[in-house]
Amino acid sequence: MSSNLIRGTFILTLGTFISKFLGLFYVIPFYKIIGGDEAAALYSYGYVPYTIFISIATAGVPLAVSKYIAKYNAIEEYAVGRKLFKSGLVMMMMTGLIAFAVMYSFAPFFAQLSLSGEETTYTIDQVATVIRAVSFALILVPFMSLTRGFFQGHQTMGPSAVSTVVEQVARIVFLLAGAYIVIHVLGGSVVTAISVATFAAFIGAIFALLVLVWYFFKRKKHFDKLLEKDKGEADVSLVGMYSEIVLYAIPFVFVGIAIPLYQLIDQVTFSRAMSEIGLEGQAVAAFGVLNFSTQKLVIIPVSLATAFAMALVPMMTSSFVKGDHHTVKRQLDQTFEVLLYLTIPASVGIALLAEPLYTVFYEHSELGTDVLRVYAPVAILFALFSVTAAILQGINEQRFTILSLLTGILVKLSLNIPLIKMFETEGAVYATALGFGSSIMINLFVIRYFAGYSLRSIGKKISMIVLFNGVMSIVVLSLYGLLSLVLSTASLWPSFLMIIICGVAGAIVYFALSSKTGLLDTLFGSRLDGIKRKLRLKKA
Repeated sequence: MSSNLIRGTFILTLGTFISKFLGLFYVIPFYKIIGGDEAAALYSYGYVPYTIFISIATAGVPLAVSKYIAKYNAIEEYAVGRKLFKSGLVMMMMTGLIAFAVMYSFAPFFAQLSLSGEETTYTIDQVATVIRAVSFALILVPFMSLTRGFFQGHQTMGPSAVSTVVEQVARIVFLLAGAYIVIHVLGGSVVTAISVATFAAFIGAIFALLVLVWYFFKRKKHFDKLLEKDKGEADVSLVGMYSEIVLYAIPFVFVGIAIPLYQLIDQVTFSRAMSEIGLEGQAVAAFGVLNFSTQKLVIIPVSLATAFAMALVPMMTSSFVKGDHHTVKRQLDQTFEVLLYLTIPASVGIALLAEPLYTVFYEHSELGTDVLRVYAPVAILFALFSVTAAILQGINEQRFTILSLLTGILVKLSLNIPLIKMFETEGAVYATALGFGSSIMINLFVIRYFAGYSLRSIGKKISMIVLFNGVMSIVVLSLYGLLSLVLSTASLWPSFLMIIICGVAGAIVYFALSSKTGLLDTLFGSRLDGIKRKLRLKKA
């Protein structure tokens, strides 16, 4: 794997991980402030439609633009990328305003859809208020996304990573402070507090945009120097440019809205299915567990896949355009190896420690524990889907991304209600797993057919990763059983202590086995050697 890909992936991974971890840990105080799973469900009612709208409004811009710019930069046609950036800023402003107007105007419709036409814990007007509050972020985010794509296309990942972290920090500070003041200072309602919390997305976007503008002017001299090297042989019209961008972007849109679409299916069908088996009284709280509480924990390992996808596409496109298929295969090998090496133990660890984890982040809950335990392994599927879809972009077979996602959605739609009736809340998780599994199988088949690549080439390393996770699981479960004799998973601090002890022990076993067998050096050799050299220099 090239040093640029390693560096770019590392920077984006670091930024994404920081952002995701902030997004994970804020839920602890937020959950306490708003008061439980039903309020969390209201938050999800607003955020799921917003996530879909923002994916459509940005039209997969960061990845699509980065791929387009990387393609023309590879042949030293730098002016094409600058032309796209200038015109795209105007286009994204218009797209954002239109998306905002539609979401704000049709908020009552989306609210009615979320509640399946039945007002239970919350009314349609209350849900519509939350949806309208979050819709303001649509005005700024498309503009911001285009700027991130411009930087990534130049293989400059720092601005995207820093702006992502700043956006998250600003959003969380406003969210927590606003919700707390509304409920505990002003004595306001939960609906008002949740509305303020969702409006925080707009505040975060403002701060992120300021960071990106600062970076652009700081690096403008470098970008201008590239323009001086422009060959000037490519005459691409705006119509041709946007036609190509649309072809790139449409699959990215589908990838971006994959998880939100699955959540939307749950949002529309969950209450109805639960009502049909006589559990309508538990539906809102259970939906909060499914689409907010456990989802926040499960999505953490997926952040690695997101970072890989963002860094992989422009790099792979550059190699593919140059006809360097050997480099493409090497990039694919190490991408899958590192991805599985990190996401599998993270997902397994969450599943093994589901009960104390749920207690620490929220409260002791049998339902929360059961759902988290079965949901955690699905993170591996989320990650694989993101990366395989990114690979299809890199080898210019993105049309199959749409086919695979639609197939997965069809599986989810077909099985969701029957599985919820059979397994209650966990049934929705099973339907999601089957849907994503179907999409991944199609993506892997297409990659094998058009790129001649198969996971069999790294089968030995995958087997080692699985084996090491098995050994790690035995150690963690044994230690967990012993600790359960003296510590209670129903209490916060004992649960926290169990997570630390079991998590550290599992990590030591996993990395020790990897180091002993040479797997760690194979995957991260150059990076580890660099770290070791720096440590030796510091000691000297």
